[in-house]
Amino acid sequence: MKYLIDTDWVIDHLRREPKVSTRLEELSAEGLAMSIVSLAELYEGILYSRDPAKSEEGLRRFLHPDIAILGLDDATCRLFGNERGRLRRDGKAVGDMDLLIASTCLQHNLTLLTNNRRHFEVIEGLEIVSV
Repeated sequence: MKYLIDTDWVIDHLRREPKVSTRLEELSAEGLAMSIVSLAELYEGILYSRDPAKSEEGLRRFLHPDIAILGLDDATCRLFGNERGRLRRDGKAVGDMDLLIASTCLQHNLTLLTNNRRHFEVIEGLEIVSV
């Protein structure tokens, strides 16, 4: 597994954004994962969409067996706490959900696939790929 897909890429893929869908297809052979935090964010959108059943079916199709869902463990939470403290000390802010996603990436030594670079650029050691 080499890449962690951020929530925005999943949404773009489900909306049939060609650049994101093509890139995901290209990278899938190297291994794709998604944070449980992104899954929670996606369910918020699904459950409050115009057609929750249809939206959830689209997510289920996307989450084929090739995409691992990574949970939060003690080591990931420790990374989160350390990075959140550093950012606070330096007067920088990153949303907790984004920081949990980034911490999952760092813990598993993955590259983050996101187009929300500004949400993640201040996180030390995080590799980011955008389209």
